[in-house]
Amino acid sequence: MIRIFWICCFCFLLSCKENTQKKDLKGEFAEETGPAKVEVRQEGDKYQLYVDNEPFYIKGAGLEFGDIKTLAMHNANSFRTWRTENGERSAKEVLDEAHENGLMVSMGIEVGRERHGFDYDDPVAVANQLAEIKKQVVALKDHPALLIWGIGNELNLHYTNPKVWDAVNDISKMIHSLDPNHPTTTSLAGIEQQEITYIQERCTDLDILAVQMYGDLPDLPRLIEEFGWEGPYMVTEWGATGHWEVPQTSWGAPIEDNSTVKAANYLKRYKKGIEADSLQCIGSYVFLWGNKQERTPTWYGIFLEDGQETESVDVMHYVWNGEWPSNRTPAIKTFVLDGKVPQDNIYLVAGKEYNATIEIMDYENDTLTFTWEIMAESTDLKHGGDEEKRPDAIAGAIVSQQDNSVTVRAPDNGAYRLFVYVNDGQNHSATANIPFMVN
Repeated sequence: MIRIFWICCFCFLLSCKENTQKKDLKGEFAEETGPAKVEVRQEGDKYQLYVDNEPFYIKGAGLEFGDIKTLAMHNANSFRTWRTENGERSAKEVLDEAHENGLMVSMGIEVGRERHGFDYDDPVAVANQLAEIKKQVVALKDHPALLIWGIGNELNLHYTNPKVWDAVNDISKMIHSLDPNHPTTTSLAGIEQQEITYIQERCTDLDILAVQMYGDLPDLPRLIEEFGWEGPYMVTEWGATGHWEVPQTSWGAPIEDNSTVKAANYLKRYKKGIEADSLQCIGSYVFLWGNKQERTPTWYGIFLEDGQETESVDVMHYVWNGEWPSNRTPAIKTFVLDGKVPQDNIYLVAGKEYNATIEIMDYENDTLTFTWEIMAESTDLKHGGDEEKRPDAIAGAIVSQQDNSVTVRAPDNGAYRLFVYVNDGQNHSATANIPFMVN
């Protein structure tokens, strides 16, 4: 009888332990503390990511400081970071919150860039970097929310020394020697034959290729085949048309799409550049689940500075759920300043007043509020997403406004933008801006 009693107790304890394991692909975690087993498998002509032997297609977003809980609410299953320490929260804190919300993380590792002065001909600097990264890997490798290691970001941007790829491969080998549970990748800015050849020849230890493309994303499946990449890949940045890809005014200001045009492009690019390749593409991370200043404060973030969701969030909800959200963001029909659109190269006279109007459609006929501001054209222009400073709003430039119409006074000589934000009271906002020159 005593023996039977202890056998029953042992079976009960095993049952309790099993109940602490992951319950489904959304990561309905309980008390599990060990690492997930993540691997890429080739099944015939198709590559498939697996997490603990369950298929896992990446439905994700780039998220440095954005809202993790909201990402989960929209039914994403993963997000990526660019570094282990972002200056606000530790990597463990980020992973812990991801875990609490059922999300997996492609953890970025900061790797020195040649354009920032890192010298890959300096063996001491390269060795020190490897040693520092090793500490990060040891600290995080067993976290249950960890999905993939991302070694560096856009290391091919404005570089000349191919030894960077030797360093990437050494980092990947070091990671695999310490962590058998998670694949490695590195994210390329665009895709070129030269970089694919370098990766194939010098980075043989990497498990996945990662590519970052914007306006030309629909070309990616064709380019993957044309450049001879036969392995798995994912898209780690994609979204709005890049500021380097759009038309410019006569004085060189890039013309930003409004939030409705952006949303339409997000959907088109997803379908043609990601969904179209069901064999090699294992998923993607949309850019950016949050907000940042890059040329303007509205260009790349699919949230506004105050946390309002734009139409591009609606699109991602549709992509991840197969249906639109119950309340949708207002859509922009037209926006003019002095009767002109940005392509008209708008010149104004200092001190003179002008009218601007925006025409909006709201799916649920919510009550709309309009906010307007004028900012000088940004002069703090960086490359590759490096931090930029937001221009201040021009005091006194908004003379009066009435719903969707505003009267502005042209500031002193210089280049500016008129911004409008249209809020539906349901945490959604449409936004647009028009560049203009005062002389």
